[in-house]
Amino acid sequence: MGRPTIADIARRVGVSKGAVSFALNGRPGVSEETRARILRVAEEMNWRPHSAARALGGARAEAAGLVIARPARTIGVEPFFAHLLSGLQAGLSAGAVALHLLVVEDTAAEIEIYRRWASEGRVDGFILVDLQVRDPRIEVLGELGVPAVVLGGPGPHGSLSCVWADDREAMLSIADYLSALGHTRIAHVAGLPAFRHTQRRIRALRDSARRLGLEEVVSVPTDFSDAQGAAATRTLLSRRERPTAIIYDSDVMAVAGLGVAAEMRVPVPEEVSIVAFDDSVLARIVHPTLTALSRDTFALGRQVADTLLETIADPAAPLNVKTPTPRLAVRESTSARS
Repeated sequence: MGRPTIADIARRVGVSKGAVSFALNGRPGVSEETRARILRVAEEMNWRPHSAARALGGARAEAAGLVIARPARTIGVEPFFAHLLSGLQAGLSAGAVALHLLVVEDTAAEIEIYRRWASEGRVDGFILVDLQVRDPRIEVLGELGVPAVVLGGPGPHGSLSCVWADDREAMLSIADYLSALGHTRIAHVAGLPAFRHTQRRIRALRDSARRLGLEEVVSVPTDFSDAQGAAATRTLLSRRERPTAIIYDSDVMAVAGLGVAAEMRVPVPEEVSIVAFDDSVLARIVHPTLTALSRDTFALGRQVADTLLETIADPAAPLNVKTPTPRLAVRESTSARS
């Protein structure tokens, strides 16, 4: 049986389609007795408004949209995204709002989904992740006029709200710590170079080289996958003057790098120290345990959800929410140079 329509309800109750429309939309034009009968039948038939009709009527969708343009295989193994999604869903659920999640291959496909969901009234607002350099999505979402929250990177972002942590300050703290341990050749296995947070981390490490008098720093871009993280590590550890410390932009890549070091018989931390930019259970169950930047990613997800709900309630007042900078949790994978 297909999805029930207003016409189906009208036939069952024995009234016109117009009367059903008035009753379902809370408009005058029908008696309270008829309205109650129509609403009861609609509930029995499990009738739900069509998304396009809902958009035309201006009703709330009670849903938020998150579209991620990354290979699904990399997202599926990242604890960061699992914790972020858990926090998002917990925060949205408190407001009886659902989360619509879709993974696509590129930014063009992501923008197309924004346009379609906005035109159909599928969502009340969007959550934008992986902020890009000269990000085209900012202008598109502004034009669509749908409330949105950007996760990552300080504002302003046009009319959009944002929630962010200071990636630069976090990277500076890692560089200061490694320098204090006597490391002067530091490598950075970075994420995608199109991402703004990747660029901020690269620049922060490069600035630290001048400030701290480091001998060499190098950043190697990857797609955040364990395979590319491992490949980058092999290249770095095969150099004649290999780095004495490596910073990874994710815990998954750091664990992969730790495995490569063992494969190449490069002791950690005696010959190379390892630091992960994300902390998770992965960083704590490997041997040696990984020094990592630690924060409550579940709480971050809740903060994004709360900010989106506030923005939906008052779209004219975009918010700029800075969250605490992740702090370094020192474990067994780092040590002083002998």
